[in-house]
Amino acid sequence: MVRKGVLGQGAVLVVVLMAVLVSSAAQTTGQAGQPAPTAQAGAAAPAPAPAATEAPAKKAGPYVTKGWSARPAPEPPDYVKTLDKLGIEDLKDIKWLEFGIEQRTRFDYHDDYLRRATLENDGQFLLRSRVYLGIRDIVDPLRFGFEFQDGRQFNSNFPETTREVDEYDILQAFGELYFKDALGPGIPIQFRAGRMTLDLVDRRQVSRSTFGNTTQAFDGFRLRFGEPKADWQIDLLAAQPVERRMTQLDRPDEERWLYGLTGAWRGWSQYVTLEPYYFVLDEQRTDPAAADGEIHSLGMHLFGPIAQTNFDYDMNGAFQCGENGERRRRAWAAYGELGYTFEHEWKPRPSISLAYATGDRSPNDSLDERFNRLYQTTTAYSITELFSWENTISPHVRLEMKPTDKLRLDSSYGVFWLASDTDAWVIPGRRDATGNSGDLVAQELQFRIRYQLHKMVELELGYSHLLPGSFVGNTGLSDDSDFLWVMSTLKF
Repeated sequence: MVRKGVLGQGAVLVVVLMAVLVSSAAQTTGQAGQPAPTAQAGAAAPAPAPAATEAPAKKAGPYVTKGWSARPAPEPPDYVKTLDKLGIEDLKDIKWLEFGIEQRTRFDYHDDYLRRATLENDGQFLLRSRVYLGIRDIVDPLRFGFEFQDGRQFNSNFPETTREVDEYDILQAFGELYFKDALGPGIPIQFRAGRMTLDLVDRRQVSRSTFGNTTQAFDGFRLRFGEPKADWQIDLLAAQPVERRMTQLDRPDEERWLYGLTGAWRGWSQYVTLEPYYFVLDEQRTDPAAADGEIHSLGMHLFGPIAQTNFDYDMNGAFQCGENGERRRRAWAAYGELGYTFEHEWKPRPSISLAYATGDRSPNDSLDERFNRLYQTTTAYSITELFSWENTISPHVRLEMKPTDKLRLDSSYGVFWLASDTDAWVIPGRRDATGNSGDLVAQELQFRIRYQLHKMVELELGYSHLLPGSFVGNTGLSDDSDFLWVMSTLKF
């Protein structure tokens, strides 16, 4: 079988990684607690301290998933601070104004990039600049947020697209009503309206791009009860995805509405966090030749530690129904990840994962079985942006470690098959409806190094090698593909 042969090659890498980890892991023991002092014989017993002077026990925050690319981005973005945290004496009392500047420069080198029409080598520079300004607290419950973004591409041999270019545009511009502690201590109510980015649940259906040079935004409304640090949270949203335009102001897509209801229950168990979700994508096309569509996506994300061990897990299952023109939609997808963090100063965490999403068996019948990833970025599966949570079977083994506070390393090996060999490799758009081209798409090795040179400067170096399988060789241009990137990110 083709799949057994491929997994045999990958097993070598797994064994090597595990051997290195086991040989380097160090056992750590807890320090014995010091006994409490006892009163001397005959001494008067000290008076009990007043209850008002006792420090309340600090509650630990909710467990945060260790799943690969599953942690939502913070709000506001991580490059934003209130002015009192900038370390400037004259600004130490200004806690109500949020401000941040992020500038990222990336050089990409592609050798035989399979996403393009020709296997031409290409080196390009990608520049992305962001500025954020926000007002909070001082005029509560009224708050504001504004984020500017400029994305550009230079030196490429290929035409510009909206994946790389979005010049001088508004990424976020919203007003909100924020009622602190409205439902109890630490449980606010927030109503936001305007343009915003969304990073929801585990980012596998709706996410804010981190690696990409441009970012998906939405125009609409969001109502949230609770917050990420609370024991529970409920989000409701109704928004139109923003259509990115390279040299003109972005505008809402009038033909699509995204509705969502998500929840999070974090406090009921220390071992399980539940995040149910329900999204509806409603498409009403103005072109008579284009089919209307409606996708209902229902799912559950759950994660946590495994008992009193160093194992952790992250799982997601989703079902989709609805209509695609005259065809009924029935599709489903699942993701599972198991990791282990060694008690070693480098904090090595090897993990294994499997992503599955159904594909369509026939384009000519009345049932559309291809799972739709909605507005998820594809770098959760491959930094090459060639694979997605659609018509796929993709197991991965990964290794993450942090040798120092400033240095982070990660590597992965993955295999990609088509779940339905009669459906498409979705992003490049290749399809053999007969199924005679096979189902093995590719194998990929990936490495990345990130170094915090300064509190405001991070450097990143990465490399991906893609080995095409039988499906790629039988459906078009096929050759080993290499992707090298070097990136610097400055945050002010």
